Amino acid sequence: MRFILRWFITAVAVAAAAYLAPGIHVSGGNGFLVVAIMALALGLVNTVIRPILTFLSCGCIILTLGLFMLVVNAVTFYLAAWLTNIFLPEAFVIDSFWSAFLGSIIVSIVSFALSLLLADSES
Repeated sequence: MRFILRWFITAVAVAAAAYLAPGIHVSGGNGFLVVAIMALALGLVNTVIRPILTFLSCGCIILTLGLFMLVVNAVTFYLAAWLTNIFLPEAFVIDSFWSAFLGSIIVSIVSFALSLLLADSES
C-alpha cells in the first residue's frame, strides 16, 4: 500500500510540474497514463541511477554545499522523461535543461508537501 501511495504522490507532483513549468509538455490521448508512467520511470531512475550520480559528483556536492544536488535532480528528471519516451514516444517532452531543472524543483516541493499532508492524515 505504501508503494501505491508513494507512486500516486509522485504522479501528482509530475502532473503539477507539467502544468506549472514552461517547457514541459504532456501529449497523447491519455495524459494520466503518461504521467503515471513518468512517475514509475522517475521512481526507477531515483532508485538505480541517482545514487550513482550522487556518488560520482560528491566532490561537486561538497564544494557547493549541497546545491549541486539540484543539478543531479534535474538530470534524473530528464533521464526519467527520456525513459518514458522510449515506451510512449513524444508523450512527455522536456524542452531544455532549465525546464527539467524547474520541473525537478516543482516535483520535489509538491511531493514533499503531499507526503507531509498524507502522513499526518494516516496517523
